[in-house]
Amino acid sequence: MKQLEHPWFLSVQMDVDPSHESLFHEVYETEHIPALLEVPGVRSVRRFRRNEELRIALGGEVQTLSFPAEPGFTALYELADPEIILGSQWAKAVEAGRWSSLVRPFTSNRRHTIHSTVSWKTKS
Repeated sequence: MKQLEHPWFLSVQMDVDPSHESLFHEVYETEHIPALLEVPGVRSVRRFRRNEELRIALGGEVQTLSFPAEPGFTALYELADPEIILGSQWAKAVEAGRWSSLVRPFTSNRRHTIHSTVSWKTKS
């Protein structure tokens, strides 16, 4: 079984104005993530887009679930320690580049949560 070395995850969720979605992705990938990966203790970043519906077998039947109020995009940051997001290097990185002036103003429904790992198992 794989041992988890960095058990903290910061989840950042948001919606983006459709007229700024292209810029959102460009800046996130080319400026925002690289700046945050330079912060000591930030191990990785994964980005996700929420599907409109979830079809899943629950309680012996296939159900279709929909959560339209949930943010459309999620970034999951793997952190060595939750204190990283309180430091000056993190504070500087989140304001770097075009993110704070040209992207953040067009985001909404923002949610930030921190998670500690309870367990982590992978296939052999």
